[in-house]
Amino acid sequence: LPYPLPLTAAPPASASRCRFPMASTAPLEGVSHDAGVTVSTSESVGQNDLLIVGPGVLGRIVAEKWRQEHPDCKIYGQTATTDHHSELTKIGIIPSLKGPRVDQKVPYVIFCAPPYRTDDYPGDLRVAASNWSGEGSFLFTSSTAVYDCNDNGFCGEDSPCVPIGMSPRTDVLLKAENVVLEAGGCALRLAGLYKKDQGPHVFWLSKGTVDARPDLIISMIHYEDAASLGIAIMKRRLRGRVFVGCDNQPLSRQEIMDRVNRSGKFDGKFEGFTGTDGPLGKRMDNSKTRAEIGWEPKYPSFTEFLGLSN
Repeated sequence: LPYPLPLTAAPPASASRCRFPMASTAPLEGVSHDAGVTVSTSESVGQNDLLIVGPGVLGRIVAEKWRQEHPDCKIYGQTATTDHHSELTKIGIIPSLKGPRVDQKVPYVIFCAPPYRTDDYPGDLRVAASNWSGEGSFLFTSSTAVYDCNDNGFCGEDSPCVPIGMSPRTDVLLKAENVVLEAGGCALRLAGLYKKDQGPHVFWLSKGTVDARPDLIISMIHYEDAASLGIAIMKRRLRGRVFVGCDNQPLSRQEIMDRVNRSGKFDGKFEGFTGTDGPLGKRMDNSKTRAEIGWEPKYPSFTEFLGLSN
């Protein structure tokens, strides 16, 4: 997920389609006092300027890759606190807190903030939409958790989603997606994000033994690949579309940790999973996204990332 990977799957639910009708929202300007980024009216907005809402691990990688392609652009970062503003400034991101409405809109906006730090996630997406000029692209990094599958079955971009009202966790994501799609933006549903020092494998390794079933399937994508896919989508300047980000090589919890132990790249050894019940996961496939966007991952699988053969 674009936020900490859940260790259990979503609860069972009957099938529904992923997009659903909602009442029209209030004018975007009406919520701009909640959150925003101040762009001085004296500054000219560049055609490749980028606003990153939630410049954490994923957002910072996006910023680095975006600047490589657009060295003269300005990159803004909107955060919930000032805790990391000095870090952002050092890496060339212009930081701001939630606050005043944007004076000049930005052509590219990517929203990477997680839902657990706000009381009104869809409202935060409306604010992000109000900061978008309507040019370029507006992208929301959502999650494959919204897909209604917990039996280790296969899912693609068009698979059914958990019905609204069945799970608060997926409700907030689907409602946020709806805001984005209605504004003309796109949603990128990301599988479990990882890098060497972040991801479920790090948590499980720190525990040694985990009370969870070993056969739950997890779909994954490296942080760098999630960033490169997000940028590739933004560059296409598409409107109102849903995409999926994954490596198409799902693994069970047990397979993940067997590879961690075998790689020799980590301190300690994982002993095992002891759970025997609970929901299973899903096998995500994003072949449709890859074909349309023309994207392939740098890390084709978690196995290859660790330097092992499949």
